Amino acid sequence: QRLKAAVHYTVGCLCQEVEEEKDVQFSKQSIAAISEITFRQCETFARDLEMFARHAKRSTINTEDVKLLARRSSSLLKYITQKSDELASSNMEQKEKKKKKSSAAKGERTPGEKEEAGTENEDSNMS
Repeated sequence: QRLKAAVHYTVGCLCQEVEEEKDVQFSKQSIAAISEITFRQCETFARDLEMFARHAKRSTINTEDVKLLARRSSSLLKYITQKSDELASSNMEQKEKKKKKSSAAKGERTPGEKEEAGTENEDSNMS
């Protein structure tokens, strides 16, 4: 019930923005209808995502499921793919930072630092 109220509130806010930009009016009934349709569509999306994951013998919905859901809207699919790629690269950067911090705390060297140290040792041995 709270989720439904949140959807209704958000739809109302979006309708207000459109009213200001486009100089149109939305009746309370039309806002309620848009809210109801939006909520029902979200329920359908949730069921579809659950079925996609279940079909793949998984219990977790992942980005590939969301992309499959959005496949009929090329612009939405492009947007989701772009955001997914951004999140993936951001996660990789954070993991790398954590690895560097933990290895620095332990006094270990990262693979790149090991190579540099090896090159330095070879150079000093040649002298």
